[in-house]
Amino acid sequence: MLVIPFDSPAATLNNAGGKGLNLVRLTRTGFPVPPGFILATEAYRTYVEANQLREVIRSAVEGLSADDPTELDQASTRIRTSFSDGQLPSLISEPLLAAYTQLGEVPVAVRSSATTEDLPDLSFAGQQDTFLNIINPRALQRAVVDSWSSLWTARAIGYRVRNAIDHAQTALAVVVQELVASDVSGVLFTANPLTGRLNEMVVNATHGLGEALVAGQVEPDTIVIDSLTGEVIDYEVGEKKIATQLREGGGVLTIQGESTKEASLTQGQLDRLHDLGVAVQAEYCTPQDLEWAIAKDDLYLLQSRPITALFPVPEISFDPLIVWLSFGSVQGVVGPITPLGRDILQRLIAGAGRLFLLDLDPETATIFETAGERLWARITGMLHHPLGKRIVGPILRFIEPSVGRILSELIEEPAVGAGKGKLRMSSLARLLYFFFLVVPRFIRNLISPRDVLHNLETRIDEEIAGFSIIQDGTAQKRLKAVTQTIRTEFPNLFPFILPRFVPMIGPGMGALNLLNHLAGERRDLPLEITRALPGNVTTEMDLALWGTARTIRQDPESAEHVGSTDVDALSRAYQSGELPPVAQQAIESFMDRYGMRGVGEIDLGQPRWREQPEPILHSLQSYLKIDLKESPDAQFARGERAAEEAIESLAEWVRGQPLGWIKARIVRMAARRIRLLAGSRESPKFFIIRVMGITREALLSVGQALVEAGSIAEADDLTYLTVCELEALADGSEQDWKEIVSARRKVYAFEARRKQVPRVLVSDGRAYYEGIGAGTDTDEVVMGSPVSPGFVEGIVRVVLDARGAQLNPGEILVCPGTDPAWTPLLMAASGLIMEVGGLMTHGSVVAREFGIPAVVGVHRATERFHDGQRVRINGSTGEIEVMPK
Repeated sequence: MLVIPFDSPAATLNNAGGKGLNLVRLTRTGFPVPPGFILATEAYRTYVEANQLREVIRSAVEGLSADDPTELDQASTRIRTSFSDGQLPSLISEPLLAAYTQLGEVPVAVRSSATTEDLPDLSFAGQQDTFLNIINPRALQRAVVDSWSSLWTARAIGYRVRNAIDHAQTALAVVVQELVASDVSGVLFTANPLTGRLNEMVVNATHGLGEALVAGQVEPDTIVIDSLTGEVIDYEVGEKKIATQLREGGGVLTIQGESTKEASLTQGQLDRLHDLGVAVQAEYCTPQDLEWAIAKDDLYLLQSRPITALFPVPEISFDPLIVWLSFGSVQGVVGPITPLGRDILQRLIAGAGRLFLLDLDPETATIFETAGERLWARITGMLHHPLGKRIVGPILRFIEPSVGRILSELIEEPAVGAGKGKLRMSSLARLLYFFFLVVPRFIRNLISPRDVLHNLETRIDEEIAGFSIIQDGTAQKRLKAVTQTIRTEFPNLFPFILPRFVPMIGPGMGALNLLNHLAGERRDLPLEITRALPGNVTTEMDLALWGTARTIRQDPESAEHVGSTDVDALSRAYQSGELPPVAQQAIESFMDRYGMRGVGEIDLGQPRWREQPEPILHSLQSYLKIDLKESPDAQFARGERAAEEAIESLAEWVRGQPLGWIKARIVRMAARRIRLLAGSRESPKFFIIRVMGITREALLSVGQALVEAGSIAEADDLTYLTVCELEALADGSEQDWKEIVSARRKVYAFEARRKQVPRVLVSDGRAYYEGIGAGTDTDEVVMGSPVSPGFVEGIVRVVLDARGAQLNPGEILVCPGTDPAWTPLLMAASGLIMEVGGLMTHGSVVAREFGIPAVVGVHRATERFHDGQRVRINGSTGEIEVMPK
């Protein structure tokens, strides 16, 4: 069936495309859609085959980069020229013209409708062409071919490449719709696309047809409407100098007129637009972008598509407002988290409630909630409580300054920070319980800090040695053992580690705050004191990796093989035990201790180095190029000396102040505690990652058995199921697990392509992305939060995923955020710029310890900087200067 009427139940995404399917749905639901029909995708495929275009398309798009506009333009020109030169077979032209005659041969609009267009997770708006006021059969046939051709505009090709959409699977239907000779037209967003507010509609309106508005040629009226009440919140009248009008003989004219400040819409028309927007959004259950037209006071709906730019919120609520903090922005991990990874993290946090006498059910507790396949911590209660909001602000400004600034503004809103609650006795009792757990250790650590870190590591090693998962019996029995461990053991991890960790990190952080206060204008010195801290397990890991590289360097055969072999080949050789003996043994020794680590390692669903060693092999190749004078151990030694010099400089600085001799003694005492205790910052995470590594290894072993049994497709499919679902699988539930996992992998892959993720979400739809300098940055100077002092000038290397990256020594690393798996990559860098993070996030700590100037919280850093650009970083002030070309 090549022609599909708007009222046909036969329309599908595959034969009508996204736009066509939406118009059929809207027509059949009873919305005021102008009549028309759809030329199905089969007609497109028939035209391609009849004119032998498939090979032209394949060869033109093969190997294209989305970031090379010249290549995209050349490919587009080649393909579109071939379309224009083709002939329309009678198999297509006859049903097309018959449908046009049945429509009454009225003036029509011809629009594209791609099979990947106007979907909830993708927006192709404006990528294909529209043809207006088509008034005869010959023009219609030409417009149809040109519409097919517009599937291959440079911007459409680039969009598909960027979003990993298979060109070969894309086809185009064509919408032929009676043209509305509109007096007024425009767009209606059922949610505010600028602020994200779900309780506001935004209308853009202009005189005549809407093409000038869509093309950005006209300043329209902009009206904001309360979507709940229909009340007009703001009406800004645009000049509307340009209008699009119908041209006699076909096509349209763009008319330049006089500026007018006359409102284009009456209150009654606005009321009808509001009601239409409410009804269409209710039909699709998601915010919509509507195109509409008014002719002789009749309102028409021309099309509707999802607003894809909005970040989803875990729960919609306008009164009360709920505020969530991005778990990833605090952890330096901005990518999505697998379903099992989220489930386990919620169980970890719920288990921490025991430290406050709380028995939390991880499956119902709302401490963490999911949006965009990421975890969000609900912090409304703290912001609403007078005591909580006094505490949370300073803490978050310390951890992630950008978040602290965002929340300081939100707290001023009555719906967020107007709480008058008092500290209840039950809450006081819980706080006192935790207080008595940690205070004795806190005092002991403050008085005698020297052996504390060693004792903690010894206790952790003992706990890990006793952790195991029985892997005997059938795959189902082994899977039950894994889920039982997750249910019973993971909730105990925080109750074990936190009472030992908080009394260690507390004195260190308290001492650092004290030094910041004493330092006054010499605020660079306390940061210098935190360089090269002993006992940091992540620093020790990188020094161990450098030791591995040094061992390989000393063996000519190993150095030659590792330094010159492709990383994929190296990986295969390592995993099969076929590297030169010295290299094989050195890398295996490193993996025995650290192989359970990996990028995004807080997510149990992420692969570990022992499974995918390529990142480590990349780093080893970089390390083989490093000048020994700039090696990590040499940098660390310089950092130790710099820290000691900073202690003396700060002591000398305060000695000149009133009571200076006392302050100097305080500086040395505080600095000593920082040096002895603050290195423990990474220990709890490393402990949990080691437990996760054991658990993942057991899970993948079961997964492989289930692959062989045909239950799932890949061993790590199990990480796309929750604990409850894993238990159902172990009990023999006959659900289509392959289909469930496949659907979740697609959602995960889409979310992984997001370039920006908010730091804070609000339940009215607002999403806050802003970094430190969002409102003040210029093209020449960009600001962030200074976290590691020093100056450096160098060449930028933007890295979005550490797994496939290799840095040349001396380059400045620009990335969304880091976790410990980024450390080997960071060691080759001369400077660090991150979008998220604060003073104590991973990348900041490592940068200070190795003397790498670093600035974090930089607004859209990975988009604004580019490879090969030269910048100068001031890690003491947070200033990043873009150097002239």
